[in-house]
Amino acid sequence: MTECSIPINNHDTIQLAHGGGGKLTQKLISSLFYPYFRNEYLEQEHDSAQIKLDGNRIAFTTDSFVVDPLFFPGGNIGDLAINGTVNDLLCSGANPRFLSVGFIIEEGFPMQDLKTIVETMAMAAEKAGVSIVTGDTKVIENNKGKQLYINTSGIGVMNENVNISPKRILPGDAIIVTGKIGEHGICILSKRNSLEFESEIRSDTASLNDIVTNLLSEMPESIHVLRDPTRGGLSSTLNELAQTAHVGMEIDESSLPVSDGVNAACELLGLDPLYVANEGILLVFVPEQDAEKALDIIRKSEYGSNAQIIGKVINHEDDTVYMKGIFGNKRIIEMISGEQLPRIC
Repeated sequence: MTECSIPINNHDTIQLAHGGGGKLTQKLISSLFYPYFRNEYLEQEHDSAQIKLDGNRIAFTTDSFVVDPLFFPGGNIGDLAINGTVNDLLCSGANPRFLSVGFIIEEGFPMQDLKTIVETMAMAAEKAGVSIVTGDTKVIENNKGKQLYINTSGIGVMNENVNISPKRILPGDAIIVTGKIGEHGICILSKRNSLEFESEIRSDTASLNDIVTNLLSEMPESIHVLRDPTRGGLSSTLNELAQTAHVGMEIDESSLPVSDGVNAACELLGLDPLYVANEGILLVFVPEQDAEKALDIIRKSEYGSNAQIIGKVINHEDDTVYMKGIFGNKRIIEMISGEQLPRIC
C-alpha cells in the first residue's frame, strides 16, 4: 500500500491526513475534540448520536463533503452528500426523515454546475425518502473559481426494539460486507488524474435504505452493528470498531469482494483495496448462526447482490484486526496512518 509518509506524532499544523479517517483523525478527535466536547452522546462512538426527546428516540448526524473532482462516474458531490448522511442515520437503526444542506461556494463557480448538483440532490433525497427542510449558503472569495463544499445534517426516527452500537459486538459475530470494496476511491482517483482503465470504474454512492429496512424488519435483535466504511476504507473502519468494542477480528482475504477493475488499478498504483474509500456499502455484524439469513436478505436488495461474509470477531484483548491470507498465513491489518487518497468525500 502506498500512503504519505506522515509520522504519527505531534503536529503544529493540520495535515491532510488529519481528515483521512485513519490514525491522525482518531488522534485529533481523542486528544482535542473529545476532551472539550465530551458528553454521553459523543461517548456512543457511532455515526449518529441517539438522543431522547420527550420520550422519543431520534438519531442526529452531520457530515461535510469536499470531494475533488465534483463530478465523477456514478455521481457528483450532491448525491454523495445526501447518500452519505442518509447512510449514517441508517447505520444507527434510524428511519431517515429530515436533512439540512449548507453550501460554501467559491466566487466564479458556474451556475449551471450548481443547478446540476442541486437537481441531483433533490432526486437522491426523493429516492431516499428524506426532505431537505433547512439550509445555508455562503460565498467565499475567488481562488480557482471551481470549488464547492457541502455540509449536510440529518435527523431520523429510531426504530423500536433496535439497539445498534459498536459496544454490542461480541466474539463469534460474523462480519458481512454488502458489496464490492474500493469502487468510490478508485473512481475518484482515476477521474482526478485522467487515468484510463480497460473498464470504467464507477462510484458506488447510494442510499442503502432497502438493505437496512429489510434487515431490521426481519431480524432486528440480531443486528449488532451497521457501519459504512468510507474514509480510510474497510481496514480503518474495522480497526475503529475493534478498539471501541475491545475485541479482535479476523478477515478472510479470499472472501473479500473486489472487482477485477479495482484490483488491477490498485496493483498498478501500489494501493491496497482495504484502505480505499467506499460510499455505497455497509459492514454488518450479526451472531454467527444468523449470518446466512442476513446474507440472503442483503442479496435481495439492489445494492446487495455482491455481499459476502468476510470474517468473524475473535476474543482477543489487543483490539487487533488480522487478515488470513489465501495460503493460511496471517498478518495484522492496521488503521491507515497517512493519507492514501485525499478528498474522496
